[in-house]
Amino acid sequence: MANTKSAIKRIRSSERKRRINQVHRSRARTFVRQTRKLIASGQLEDAEAMALKAASALDKAAQKGVIHQNNAARRKSRLMRQLNQAKQQAA
Repeated sequence: MANTKSAIKRIRSSERKRRINQVHRSRARTFVRQTRKLIASGQLEDAEAMALKAASALDKAAQKGVIHQNNAARRKSRLMRQLNQAKQQAA
């Protein structure tokens, strides 16, 4: 347990930041998960639209400092690669 006023305040502020970060992280993960599900089911048009939402959510999470910019770039790259491979197989 924290002993000083500053430590108690840091606990409060850390909890506030954790909840805000959780929203952005969860949102990005949800869009990525939905995109992968659409790719697997073969709904490539819907998957492409969802991939754009996922990329936007990842960029926003990186902008807010929730995840690192390179982490967001890597996830977007992998997602787009999966989408493009699925498109090539469908064609």
